[in-house]
Amino acid sequence: MPADRLSSSSRRDPRSAALVASLLVFVASLAAGCAGPAIRSQSPELEALSQLEADTKLVGDYAAPWGLNAKRIERPALVTGLADTGSDPPPGPQRQTLLSDMQGRGVVEPNALLASRSTSLAWVHGYLPPGVRKGDRFDVFVEVPPDNDTSSLAGGWLMETRMAEMAVIGNTIRDGHELGVAEGPLLVDPVSGGTLDSKSKIRARVPGGGIALTDRDLGLVLAAEHRSFAMSKRLGDWINRRFHAVIKGAKRGVANPQTDRYIELEVPPTYRHNLARYIRVVQSIAVIEPPGGRHARMQLLSRQLEDPVTAPIAALRLEAIGKEAIPTLRTALDSKDPEIRYAAAEALAYLGESVAAPHLAEAAANLRSARPSALAALSVLDDANGVDALQSLLASRSAETRYGAFRALWRMDPDLPLVRGDRLGDACSIHVLDVDGPPLVHVTRSHRPEIVFFGTEHDVADGLRAEAGSSIVVVVEGDVATVSRFTPGQSDQQAEVPATAERIVRSIIELGGTYPDAVQFLQQASAARGLTSRLAFDALPDELDGRPSIHQEASARSRDIPEDADSPAAEADRGADEPE
Repeated sequence: MPADRLSSSSRRDPRSAALVASLLVFVASLAAGCAGPAIRSQSPELEALSQLEADTKLVGDYAAPWGLNAKRIERPALVTGLADTGSDPPPGPQRQTLLSDMQGRGVVEPNALLASRSTSLAWVHGYLPPGVRKGDRFDVFVEVPPDNDTSSLAGGWLMETRMAEMAVIGNTIRDGHELGVAEGPLLVDPVSGGTLDSKSKIRARVPGGGIALTDRDLGLVLAAEHRSFAMSKRLGDWINRRFHAVIKGAKRGVANPQTDRYIELEVPPTYRHNLARYIRVVQSIAVIEPPGGRHARMQLLSRQLEDPVTAPIAALRLEAIGKEAIPTLRTALDSKDPEIRYAAAEALAYLGESVAAPHLAEAAANLRSARPSALAALSVLDDANGVDALQSLLASRSAETRYGAFRALWRMDPDLPLVRGDRLGDACSIHVLDVDGPPLVHVTRSHRPEIVFFGTEHDVADGLRAEAGSSIVVVVEGDVATVSRFTPGQSDQQAEVPATAERIVRSIIELGGTYPDAVQFLQQASAARGLTSRLAFDALPDELDGRPSIHQEASARSRDIPEDADSPAAEADRGADEPE
């Protein structure tokens, strides 16, 4: 019976479906039987290579990453400078902790200060990212607790706050060591519609307002069944054959086995801003290869690199091999498949091969899913090829691509003429980029207070009236903007500047305004259609952002072992078997 008649018969009578399936399987098995020897005889080499892969053991087969979770630190804090929108906080552990802090700083009559409508208690928290170094900055998030009557944090200033890991036990707040300090003007989140709901008014942040008071270690934890001093040392030796770094003026391996269960890792400068990839490469280093296996394994990885499905992991493992793998990766740059070219180019970038730059720029422009990691890889190519590739992206229509390219260039060298900006006192940085493309004004709410103007023409429309904080008003008449500051008890201040966004922002800061004041002006101007340029906030690819989900990106070959506040080495000294 023809196959099409079998199919139609089965649709008419569902009971025949099983019979039809059995017949089809039988026919397929006959065909496979006839062709079987020919198929099996085609790939003995592939079978051998597959066995070679199974026999190869990687660092990730023995150890999992440790130290890749962001560490939350927090504390109750005092916000001042509010325009009659504060409140006297209710009794409770948060108020008591804040009062103790204020008394410790010598504040006179702290209860009277808390009762003022110009102040508010707030809960402050931040996250120390993996690999943070003492002195690094991080974002600070501020929120009024739900049982307080504060109506808005706009215009407020976060007083210096020492932050730690905290827990509420009973009716008492217990804290650990102080790990960060925070201070600065509060940026209440701007929204495109020009309005704020009641919750958003009592939430704010200080971009880059925290300073880390400690380093955070990064390392590997050996799985329980593999723990021994011999294995810890062996893994460290293999890692050190691949990676070196200059540490305290001396060049040495990055791995430092500390106990039978923990290997501390230094981070080479190339991977400083991409810890996820560094850990994945470390875990891809081969520890056991069968005799003569390196050459055969390179052949296997070369074949896997030709398939877009297996290319990413193959490129990663070739990167783990090091310089020896460069010719194989360079060959893949000639592939017709853009994902294969991208996978090879990313690995080559971290091996210092700037030939990868145009391929990474192509991926950043055309492969949205690859854009974050392509820009991160480009940022390590600090030669003419890398700079040219990133500059070519600054005229893109995509705000994410443009700002991501700017951030990569700035990270590469903040003194590059194209991206070097001006620091406006302690308020913010401003950058004006003479590039083609549609005019764009980019504002950050994370990392650091910064405004980037893509293009040199950003006119503000005639007739605009906008506020910049509680005391500064901007009025535009024709091609002139009047920026006025009115402060009770002081003489009024006024400045006339050309009606461009850049000059108005500079004037706001010169008159004593803050970064949140400048952001408020830009947001109001955009909402009123008075800003001719597009306004974008935080158009930053995730991997260039300071909040990556690195744990999820770690090698699939590793097991997920949660981490404690202390290092596994310290836990081992206390006799613990696993990190809590």
